[in-house]
Order: sequence, then structure tokens, then C-alpha cells
Amino acid sequence: MTTTENRLQQLWEGCLRNERKNQELLYKILSTKMMAVCQRYAADKDEAQDIMQEGFIKLFKNMHNYRGEGSLEGWIRRIMVHAAISRYRKAKSMVLVDDFSENTYQLSRSNNGNRLEAADLLKMIQTLPDTYRSVFNMYAIEGYSHQEIGDTLGMSELLSRTTLHRARTILKDKIRKMNIAEQHCMAC
Repeated sequence: MTTTENRLQQLWEGCLRNERKNQELLYKILSTKMMAVCQRYAADKDEAQDIMQEGFIKLFKNMHNYRGEGSLEGWIRRIMVHAAISRYRKAKSMVLVDDFSENTYQLSRSNNGNRLEAADLLKMIQTLPDTYRSVFNMYAIEGYSHQEIGDTLGMSELLSRTTLHRARTILKDKIRKMNIAEQHCMAC
């Protein structure tokens, strides 16, 4: 076990004893990583912060359910993903319509040439409709199977596959348009 894992384990044991200081330290140590997870599912930073707060509330209410199997950080990450999915379920209106305006394609870009920055990709993912964004994140980033996605989001496995394909197509189109715009700007 690494020193980080040891420290997390010590904090976790304090949290189980309901020690507020350990809860605050655990939050401080993990909040940046968990915020990154939540941002992939959220439309903006405010929504990501709400998801993360909901996730930490669920974490502290259900911490006794952790059985010590696998990574503690991985277990906490999964709670954040489930918090995002819960929020999605509450707000979802299961409409899978491509209702993108040209304004959706506007991205703030860094001046690093043709390199796609992680922040740019995150912004692209955040512009996807909720269903597309959730399926894309669950499959491409979290590693869920289409059957697991379908079960979790209340859709068929085929619909999960179709939604992922559409999300990827949209993202590829956004990247292509961004590259064309950059090439046009370089020619100016």
C-alpha cells in the first residue's frame, strides 16, 4: 500500500468514527479528482459542483457499505458517477433528438495550434445532450458495458450502442469543424 493509500485508509477509519476533521480532510484530498469525474457528466461547473456535493453526502451516509474490496478511491469515484446518473435520471426527458444549434459548436480555444487540449474535449463533451453525455462517459471513460449502461439508465442495450455512436459522431464532427476553423485562421 502506498503512502497515499495509507493516508486515505487512516482518514476513512476516522470518518467511520464520525470524526468531522477526518471527513473534511478526506474531502479536501479527493475533491479535485472527484470534481473532474463530475465535470464529465455535467453541463457546466456549477452542475458538477452540485453533483460532487451530492456524491460526498451519499459517501458519508453510506461509508459503512465499503467492504475493503478494491481501491477506496475507486469506490468513491463510483459513488460520484452514480450521483451524476441519479441527477440525470431526475432531470431526464428521454428525448434523443439532435437539437444542436450552430452556437453549440462555439468553443473557447487555446492558441496551441492543432492540439486538442483536455479542457477543449471536456467542453465538447459538456455540450452533448444529457443522455449522449452520460452514455459516452459511462462507456468510454468509466468502462461500463452497454448492458450495464442500459440497466442503469433504463434503456435497451441497443439504444445504448446507438446513443454512443451518435455521441461519437457529434464529437468527431465538432473536432473536424474546430480543425477546419483553426486551419482557416492560420491561413489568414
